[in-house]
Amino acid sequence: MTELHYISTRDKNNRVTASQAILKGIAEDGGLYVPTTMPQLSLNWETLQHQSYQEIAFPILKAFLTDFSDEELQYCIHSAYDTTFDDPAIAPVKKVGNAYIMELFHGRTIAFKDMALSILPYLLTTAAQKNQQDKDIVILTATSGDTGKAALAGFADVPHTKIIVFYPKGGVSTIQERQMVTQAGDNTFVYGVKGNFDDAQTMVKKLFNDATLNQTLAEKGFQLSSANSINIGRLCPQVVYYVYAYAQLVKQGALQIGEAMNVVVPTGNFGNILAAYYAKQLGVPIQTLVCASNENDVLVDFFHTGTYNRQRKFEVTSSPSMDILVSSNLERLIFEMTGSNAEETKALMDSLTNNGHYHIEKEVLHSYEEFYAARASQEETAQTIESVLTKENYLLDPHTAVAQCAYTKYQQETKDNTPTVIVSTASPYKFPQSVVSAVKDSDVSALSDQQLIEEVHQLSGVEIPLAVTSVLEAEIRHTRVLEISEMKQSVYDSLNI
Repeated sequence: MTELHYISTRDKNNRVTASQAILKGIAEDGGLYVPTTMPQLSLNWETLQHQSYQEIAFPILKAFLTDFSDEELQYCIHSAYDTTFDDPAIAPVKKVGNAYIMELFHGRTIAFKDMALSILPYLLTTAAQKNQQDKDIVILTATSGDTGKAALAGFADVPHTKIIVFYPKGGVSTIQERQMVTQAGDNTFVYGVKGNFDDAQTMVKKLFNDATLNQTLAEKGFQLSSANSINIGRLCPQVVYYVYAYAQLVKQGALQIGEAMNVVVPTGNFGNILAAYYAKQLGVPIQTLVCASNENDVLVDFFHTGTYNRQRKFEVTSSPSMDILVSSNLERLIFEMTGSNAEETKALMDSLTNNGHYHIEKEVLHSYEEFYAARASQEETAQTIESVLTKENYLLDPHTAVAQCAYTKYQQETKDNTPTVIVSTASPYKFPQSVVSAVKDSDVSALSDQQLIEEVHQLSGVEIPLAVTSVLEAEIRHTRVLEISEMKQSVYDSLNI
């Protein structure tokens, strides 16, 4: 197999191997690494429909991560997708109403980020060995709620790594926050920040490009890397579950081999739906990619108008992992839309930073007609949770409810009955107050976390996950709250520099 290289979206001369891209996380020029060409695979669905998640993961990751040996990839895959997932299917696909729900919340933090962040520590430490990396890796990550805990769980006490997570104080659910602030591990550091996710993410990107910081860290034996989906070591494993989803629909008789499926993805940072787009380019018969947004609907406006404008009110919603106005991973699609023009991509991203917006011509956008975008309001999200529970006896979390609502709008507009997979990104146990308030007539604000969780148990009939019960009893270890301007100093403080 020809070795696949990665280039920066802002400088095509910045060319690295897969393992180097994983180590760096983000390019020195601020761009994101993308494959020079999309891998070409022959997907044998007759075989794939009978394979396990781990078996399907191997050829997909091998196609993207060509400088990893077969033995290294098998080690990473089987170390990640093990009994820490409470369903042996890893990503079960279930018929609910007129669609199929792909549950991506069976990992240790009950959110879809586990799918990639369970394997990233193994990919990263293997990449370090391959490149004779002698520095300790410092994972620097901003989170809108789910990435933080999944990354902390993945990297806790991993030798020669440190992980520093910033989350928006007051901008995540109670369970999300408790999962992070109770995280054990001598190498874990968690900080609340006074601001929203975009504020924290923007500062993290600045820190990656801060020459003084990086030089100081290098002198002290450290190197920054990322656990956000800007890291291709996060993005490539996400492609796997779309291949797996199609194989499951074939196995269940919902599709004949070669027939198309649609995919609906609740979308904030755009990485999850970009992985579905990559899966389509690999050869998965995906017809429409429905980009579902909450009231922070900057992506919906982009796909409707070609204008990306982050200059709008930031809404704090019941689906906080999607409360994002700067969708970092969209840059990878923009790079493709410009004909892989790094100079034009950089100019557009600079315009977003400096002016708050950029524009893609309508005729260019129309060539990406597989994308459909719709939003769900807070009220619609709550109504969808209640409706699906009443009709199907299935309890959605608020993010999956946004996707379900967007799918309903898509069907009403297009009358398209193509078999459809709705990506369920979190367990309802992660957002108990939002879920319970959606289905109860009475005010639930006075209920304790434990009472809310018991309510979710009664409503869903699903056993309370250990990920929830353990954090309710765990000691709070991380209490510091920062101004955005204090984030750089907190990196020094965490590393005792």
